[in-house]
Amino acid sequence: MTAQALYRSWRPQRFSELIGQEPLVQTLLNALAQGRVSHAYLFCGPRGTGKTSVGRILAKALNCLNSKGFGDPCADCSHCREIAEGRFLDLVEIDAASNRGIDDIRDLRDKVLFAPTAGQRKVYVIDEAHMLTDFAFNALLKPLEEPPAHAVFVLATTEPHKLPLTIASRCQRFDFRRLKVDEM
Repeated sequence: MTAQALYRSWRPQRFSELIGQEPLVQTLLNALAQGRVSHAYLFCGPRGTGKTSVGRILAKALNCLNSKGFGDPCADCSHCREIAEGRFLDLVEIDAASNRGIDDIRDLRDKVLFAPTAGQRKVYVIDEAHMLTDFAFNALLKPLEEPPAHAVFVLATTEPHKLPLTIASRCQRFDFRRLKVDEM
């Protein structure tokens, strides 16, 4: 049995399990229901507010076999289970604090053109996006300007002011807030 970080064992698996981010969740659910999902999202806010978790839940909702991309994922189908276990090939999580160079983003830019392996959409979650180098941001600009129809980008950051305006302006921005004590 492998050790698991405490936050991962309590990570929400569905939109309905998220606490304290109701307006943001409702906006995403409306977009899913109307089939108007953006190609790029900027999730920003303090640490521990659920930015990466919401990116993973969005990937589930877009690829869930039971919800057909129109709402809360079932968390029961094979795609939802694979995403929860970190085995889903069409969800690519990149830690920009470690993979921040131009070569890492060039690799992403080349691979984004390939169609999804199993799901309907390929979701790229770039955590700590503000850590990318200037050259890496320039390389990321091309897929954000002309994304393939199957690709969705989620840039999660605690410091949105460090992102170039050329990147931030191509994303739909969501500001996460800290939980109140009574919500915890």
